[in-house]
Amino acid sequence: MPIEVLTPRRLYRQIADQLRQLIDDGEYAVGSRLPTERELAEKLGVSRPTVREALIALEVEGRLRIKVGSGIYVIEQQPAATPPLPDPVAGPFELLSARAFVESAVAEEAARVAGPEDVARLDALLNEAEGTPLSCDAWITLDRQFHIGLVTMLGNAVLVRCVGDLFDQRINPYYARLAQHFENPATWRTAHEEHRAVRDAIAGHYPQRARAAMRVHLERSHERFCRDFGEAPDRRHGTPDAERRARARQALGKVARVQPQTGTARIGRKVT
Repeated sequence: MPIEVLTPRRLYRQIADQLRQLIDDGEYAVGSRLPTERELAEKLGVSRPTVREALIALEVEGRLRIKVGSGIYVIEQQPAATPPLPDPVAGPFELLSARAFVESAVAEEAARVAGPEDVARLDALLNEAEGTPLSCDAWITLDRQFHIGLVTMLGNAVLVRCVGDLFDQRINPYYARLAQHFENPATWRTAHEEHRAVRDAIAGHYPQRARAAMRVHLERSHERFCRDFGEAPDRRHGTPDAERRARARQALGKVARVQPQTGTARIGRKVT
């Protein structure tokens, strides 16, 4: 047998693999509700954002349906669902963490070098975002142009490519499904106001303020994607749903705590 190259598995993919196996083994029947994110995170010893990335991956594959305000349900596998994507696909929270690290430094430097024409280009983008109702695709386009506009001020093509590549990695089924649950015109308006705070710090040539404003913007994006699914608790024992949940908790006992493999870091921050 030929020797195969070993590649580290991202933590959320390891969790998705375990949950998928439990579903295949019949531990979670079609129609049953999974334990909450909090229960899964505590059992696995990982953060809730990491669990969320695993659940989103399984929803994209057509194994689960997430009903905000109700819970996470096993469904019949959808024949046209997306198969598991290659492991190098980064999770949404991993991407946001990387962007916060890189782009806060970009904003700081932009505040030192920005000229009137640079600020005018930012203003044109912000005004366009305010001028008309936006679709999701239109907002993503303007959002990307804003962030690329900042890094372009630095005159470094490598950084422009880096920021662009990080942004474009959100264009994958996992990120799109997470956005479907939590992004809407209200969140876009909030992000727009955060863009304005970054713009004002850059226009005023306040490097530290610009750095902080960008970090706040991307950390709040992280928080918006971390909002609770609103899973309904079981308040009465003996009901069919409570009995299903009890069986699910027993199945959860078969899930091993996930240990990151070599080169695999935990994704996101611990959320309680």
